[in-house]
Amino acid sequence: MSYGAQQSDLATTWAQLEAGIDPIMNKLSDGLSYKSWMDLYTTIYNYCTSSRMCNHNDEPINGSSSNRGANLMGADLYSNLKTYLKEHLDALKVKADQQMDEDLLTFYTREWKRYTTGTTYVHHIFAYLNRHWVKREIDEGHKTIYDVYTLTLVTWRDHFFGGGLGTIQPKVMDAVLKLIEKQRNGETIDSSIVNSIVDSFVSLGLDENDSTKPTLDVYKQFFETPFIAKTEEYYKMESERFISENSIIDYMKKAESRLAEEDNRVQMYLHSSSQKPLILCCENVLIRNHTGPIQEEFQNLLDQDKLDDLSRMYGLLSRVPESLEKLRLTFEVHVRKQGLSAIEKVAESAQAAPEGEEDEEDEPKGKLAASAAPKKAGDVDSKTYVDALLAVHQKYSSLVETAFRGETGFGASLDRACREFVNRNIVCEKSSSKSPELLAKHCDSLLKKGSKITDEHEVEEVLNSVMTLFKYVEDKDVFQKFYQKQLARRLVNQLSANGDTEESMINKLKDACGFEFTSKLQRMFQDVALSKDLNDQFKEQTARSAEKSDLPDFQILVGGTGQWPLNATTTKFNIPDDLLKTYEKFQSFYQHKFSGRKLNWLFHLGRAEIRANFVKQNGKIPYTFLTSTFQMGVLLQFNAAPSYTFAELQTNTSLDPATLKSALFGLIKSKALIVSNEKTSDPETRYEINKAFKNKKTRVKVDIPMRAEQKAESDETHKGIEDDRSMVIQAAIVRIMKTRKVMQNQLLVTETIDQLKARFRPTVPAIKKCIDMLLEKEYIERMEEQRDMFQYIA
Repeated sequence: MSYGAQQSDLATTWAQLEAGIDPIMNKLSDGLSYKSWMDLYTTIYNYCTSSRMCNHNDEPINGSSSNRGANLMGADLYSNLKTYLKEHLDALKVKADQQMDEDLLTFYTREWKRYTTGTTYVHHIFAYLNRHWVKREIDEGHKTIYDVYTLTLVTWRDHFFGGGLGTIQPKVMDAVLKLIEKQRNGETIDSSIVNSIVDSFVSLGLDENDSTKPTLDVYKQFFETPFIAKTEEYYKMESERFISENSIIDYMKKAESRLAEEDNRVQMYLHSSSQKPLILCCENVLIRNHTGPIQEEFQNLLDQDKLDDLSRMYGLLSRVPESLEKLRLTFEVHVRKQGLSAIEKVAESAQAAPEGEEDEEDEPKGKLAASAAPKKAGDVDSKTYVDALLAVHQKYSSLVETAFRGETGFGASLDRACREFVNRNIVCEKSSSKSPELLAKHCDSLLKKGSKITDEHEVEEVLNSVMTLFKYVEDKDVFQKFYQKQLARRLVNQLSANGDTEESMINKLKDACGFEFTSKLQRMFQDVALSKDLNDQFKEQTARSAEKSDLPDFQILVGGTGQWPLNATTTKFNIPDDLLKTYEKFQSFYQHKFSGRKLNWLFHLGRAEIRANFVKQNGKIPYTFLTSTFQMGVLLQFNAAPSYTFAELQTNTSLDPATLKSALFGLIKSKALIVSNEKTSDPETRYEINKAFKNKKTRVKVDIPMRAEQKAESDETHKGIEDDRSMVIQAAIVRIMKTRKVMQNQLLVTETIDQLKARFRPTVPAIKKCIDMLLEKEYIERMEEQRDMFQYIA
């Protein structure tokens, strides 16, 4: 066969193929029948496997084998197909040049769909060529050879789409950007057109080294880059115009809406990889470029409690993380001011409200009535004070959780602000330990009988709130001391409303501060349980005694000296005859049971119930007086005589004048006794039983403490705290020096503060005083060469 015959065979073959391909590519038929597909496939197969390239002696041309001949003939088909595709696209290009804007996009998407559908059929028709000739060429490293479908995409990309002169891409992209701008301006568009164009850009991304691997290079270069640039330009102009004509609140709403639109735009028709650069671009233009004005509005929103707008502002500025720091600082200052303001209102209210204050000394007129003396700033009601602190914390804690999505930075700002106004406010001016003292008093009012809150769950919630404030208290040792004293009184006087609630509170404190913080509190409960058994055993023994009927009902609480914060009084006390026998029997019972122990009686903490036999109504004894032990001792004197002078009562009870005056104060104030003259502590002042006594209650509390006693007790507690602190500071210094051996003064002070700040914040003068004490005790010494250096003495 001659070469001319070969060319004639190629021409015939291609004419047959073109006649079958042309209707498919131009959508002149609805599809390809199976017979037509097989005819075309067979034509390609016959041509590729023909050996007519050989000469009449059946020798291969140029020494090629029959296989090589098939390869060469495959190359001819491949080349003709490339030429056909280019000519087909040239015709499309002429038509495209006549289109503009949306018409061009409609034309492009329609022809792209037609082209990719048709070339899919063509790809299958040339399956034999793909499996053999194309595969072999690719295996041999020919980079410009692709499977037929990839060839169709490459031809569209390089010959029709492109990126240079004479190609359609610039016009298409310009029309797409105009269409998207219309949508941004509020017009309705057919987003499926943009979606189809994006899909075409993505499909045209082909790896030159491996045609089977798609890339996003075409999409990134020809679509995403100009799209992002146009987006930046559009929003830069819009944002600057809008923020100059509208309020910051309206601008934030606009920015929030625009960001949501752009995020939705990605879902509608952009490739997912564009989301990050698109949103980043919008954040820079809409938020970062206008951070200053937005931040300046933050204080106004806080002042007006605009929760929704604060949430919107946080949502926007959180996209630019560094912009939040200024908001956190503003928020911290605001919360601190609100806390201080709330406490100032509480203090002003306390000062404005007069309180009946019992006169401690004899006034010229000797009057026992209340005087309208205004309170001091520190004399606020514990509940009012704690409620004010909680109200501020709860308000802004809720704000952090809702508006600021619980962000840790704002949480830390809230904590710093709360720590500041809890520990340093107008109530704490004279004593930095006032907050923990009032917090402990509030706990006492919640946990003892008579509390206005009786529901266990509600009490539990309030105690949880108290623990929220407790974490901000710096002087936790002050809280511990006052709480321990008040717990001791509740246990001694059986005033605890609920044992389970008491235990729950101790567990909360243990979780917050550790076992050591609550160890004494837990031991006190153990002593109460042991005392209950002790009382039961004493009653059993007494029940077997012949003198049982002569003994009054009696209960005693025995506590360990080291666990209970109770001190004995210096006054003497003559035990009334009515109690003496019981006292002696229990003393004997206890010594017999615990021979190595010694009982120290704290009569001033005892309580008694006394029937008022001197008053009768309808033949009944209507009143029971609730008294202290000392008041009981005074009242029982009146069984022997109707009246006594102050000196006589002092002789009979052996109480010192101050203690006796305190006991008489409650009896006079409750009108159980009548005083002959107004000088209550005059030795000749006479007291007698008020036989005309009347009261609305049948159980009358006459144990009313004087304010001077309460203040003295508070002062005593504070002095004990200072003494304890001195020992704790010294112990910390010794521990540090024992470890470091040698240390400079300033570093020692700093490390001491760091070690103790979880319990309390020691002052620098207190630390220096303790250092001097340790120098005197020769635990440490100054170094001769450097006087500000200390050395540990082993």
